[in-house]
Amino acid sequence: MQRRHMLSALAAVSIAPGMSFAQEGQPLRIIVPFPPGGATDITARSLQEPLARILKQPVVLENRAGAGGSIGMAEVARATADGLTLGVATLSTHGVNPAVYKKLPYDPIKDFVGVTEIVKAPGVLVVNPAVLPVKDFADLVKYLKANPGKVSYATPGNGTIGHMWGELFKISTGTAMVHIPYRGAGAAINDVLGGQVAVYFDQVASSLPHIKSGKLRALAVSWPSRLDVLPDVPTYADMGHKQANDPSWFGLVAPAATPKAAVDRIQQAVAQALREPAVRERLAGQGLYPSGTKPNEFTAQIAQEIEKMKGVAAYAKVVIE
Repeated sequence: MQRRHMLSALAAVSIAPGMSFAQEGQPLRIIVPFPPGGATDITARSLQEPLARILKQPVVLENRAGAGGSIGMAEVARATADGLTLGVATLSTHGVNPAVYKKLPYDPIKDFVGVTEIVKAPGVLVVNPAVLPVKDFADLVKYLKANPGKVSYATPGNGTIGHMWGELFKISTGTAMVHIPYRGAGAAINDVLGGQVAVYFDQVASSLPHIKSGKLRALAVSWPSRLDVLPDVPTYADMGHKQANDPSWFGLVAPAATPKAAVDRIQQAVAQALREPAVRERLAGQGLYPSGTKPNEFTAQIAQEIEKMKGVAAYAKVVIE
């Protein structure tokens, strides 16, 4: 009799409001706040199959691009906190945006809980050699100083990390270029490849295939050391520009008030997926470096990045209405 009462109580708890989260078989929706083709999208798609297999539930990716990732992140913030909706947070959405936008449709701290940092992502400075035939970093700086304001650089949008990298480059080198913001990495890189814009500040992941094909020339990377995938390309620090040498990152966040058990379950699944040799190899081939931090670590990291980017934005005088 006592056992029946216990089972009944457990059953009641399992269907209580707010407790039916992250159940096997229910679709897990991951909102990617940038268009297909960029490093954010590449990172999410690399985890889609292994997460579905480990969690034993369908994983559906939805691209919700616009406003430097703000549109997608606002949708995540509004979602039900049941462990079935996540967002791919980036240094842009949870570092740069809070620092440069006067108003955001989400609060990067109050509206989310950090789940995990998925990967760290080196940045890369590339040029279209058919448009700007510079040989290396020093050659580019020399050319820009001889032609102030006559060269344009592309980024995935106002307030993205590419924008901040571009501003840091100009400040660090004492050069002047015109910023051309696009609606996502895919559109930006297409115009760089087409020759409409000469210079691009990007994630290694999305530019790498074009660098390997020779359509783009890599001049510098933001990483502590030279990358295995681009061994001949120096870091910014190698050339005396340490302030431009910090990489970007991609992680997962959930709506605030998502149950801790759901957050921990997903973090553990991501960490497990990132230990799989096939996943690690796929990410490494894209210039992405697996992480898999704990929820509390990632939440603290977001707060630190916001403060750091506020300083960068103030120094570069970047403000977006």
